[in-house]
Amino acid sequence: MTDGALVERACAGDAEAFGELVDRHREAVFRAALAALRDPAEADDAAQDAFLLAYRKLRSYRGESSFRTWMLTIAWRTALRRRRGWRRWVTRLVLDGSAPFPRPPIDAGPSPETAAAQAELAGHVERLLGRLPSRLRDPLLLLATGDQGYAEMSALLGVPVGTLKWRVAEARRQLKEKLSRLGYADE
Repeated sequence: MTDGALVERACAGDAEAFGELVDRHREAVFRAALAALRDPAEADDAAQDAFLLAYRKLRSYRGESSFRTWMLTIAWRTALRRRRGWRRWVTRLVLDGSAPFPRPPIDAGPSPETAAAQAELAGHVERLLGRLPSRLRDPLLLLATGDQGYAEMSALLGVPVGTLKWRVAEARRQLKEKLSRLGYADE
């Protein structure tokens, strides 16, 4: 059954139809939220909030884009709202402002030296990503999830595909340049 048919059934009161839509798009919604928030627990909460909002606004879905794109747009905007509020709170009350997100546990590499080098590079990348303007950072993080192509990301972010491709390329260029200045010339 198509997403469109499931939307029609869900609008008619079929809760199982909406459940099927959630099952189909749960992973993509989570990964979009994770790209924005970089914290699995926060991303899970944002994804749940997005599905609740989508359920409440389901009758407003007009079918101008795919249901998936509509759902990812809701998830992305929900995560961005959560990111703005959460980051401000954490920075003000918990952190010194230098690292807006807690670091995930580091997977030990083949040697302690390799693990330390990887952790150092990851810290630099995280810090540099956080300093990119959101118009460059967000497309790069969304692309990194692997769930959306440029056309879908264009609809999600509301920018033309060409602009989106430039922003991804510019974000990569800036990161590479800044990493090069830190001594990571071939990373």
